[in-house]
Amino acid sequence: MSTASCWGIFRERAHSPGRENDDAEILRLTGKHLEAEGFQVVLKGPEELSGPFDGRPRCAFLMCERLEALRHLRAWEAGGAPLVNRPEAVLNTYRVRMVTRLAAAGLPFVESRIVPTTGGPGHGALPAWVKRADVHNTREGDVVFAPTGEAVEAALHGLAARGIARAVIQPHLEGDLVKFYGVGVEAPGPGETPWFRWFYPKDQQPVRYPIDGGRLARLAARAATALGLEVYGGDALVSAPGEIVLLDLNAWPSFALYRDEAAARIASHLARRFSEVLR
Repeated sequence: MSTASCWGIFRERAHSPGRENDDAEILRLTGKHLEAEGFQVVLKGPEELSGPFDGRPRCAFLMCERLEALRHLRAWEAGGAPLVNRPEAVLNTYRVRMVTRLAAAGLPFVESRIVPTTGGPGHGALPAWVKRADVHNTREGDVVFAPTGEAVEAALHGLAARGIARAVIQPHLEGDLVKFYGVGVEAPGPGETPWFRWFYPKDQQPVRYPIDGGRLARLAARAATALGLEVYGGDALVSAPGEIVLLDLNAWPSFALYRDEAAARIASHLARRFSEVLR
């Protein structure tokens, strides 16, 4: 097992607007740490998955998100290759899936309505956020703050003009926005705990309402479990009474503020996961 080969697959550049370097660096650094664990690591672009899989490695860790790449990886996974995050888990972060799964799990997730972009019943509470219902933010117009009903309609029209059939509308909530990163959702071994960090975005001046970091970590882990994620990030809102509402969850973020620490922890997690299957 110590010589097992492994691919690391980059995220599509279009899915890393403004974070291209950060996303690439966390994958590269994770690969270096995984090599220190005894694996042979080769980094690939998602476009390289469409070729024949002759000589493919025995396992892979991935940041890619597009359907075409995930289809190739699902076929590979069906043949027994362990993948992190699993392609199905990545697909579960598409908003339309995420909304339904987190609601079914009974988690405190922001109220979300899935609507056709060609028009539907009302716009709900205002102001609101209009978001494409599949992938996360890839370009201007994918996530739009809409203070009025007219702005909601304009945002929906813009998505429809690009061939995007559905959108998610969420009310704008007041409070402190916090971002979080996580690796693993269960204790990886005796005396160990899943890795979790949270922080305020640097462009925000938070009120700094009291935050129960342990509760936030548990909610994030429950949400990750509901989607099947092992390496994840997300957003939450903390309101005046200290209430926490989850706003978003995504697969394998850039971990930019904690890159060195996170890469080592991710690699340890990958080594355990892959060793369980490959030994």
